Amino acid sequence: MAYVISDSCVACGTCEPECPVGAISAGDIYVIDPDTCISCGTCASVCPNEAISEE
Repeated sequence: MAYVISDSCVACGTCEPECPVGAISAGDIYVIDPDTCISCGTCASVCPNEAISEE
């Protein structure tokens, strides 16, 4: 299952460069493309707000 970013995201940018497949894009909050996400969990492990979880 793909990971998702919740509303508790503060758009700090920590997760985006860590994604090995470039599935995360910036915005008011960051968004993970479920079709690109490989469910590796790297983004969730670096998120300081614990705003990323499995869908």
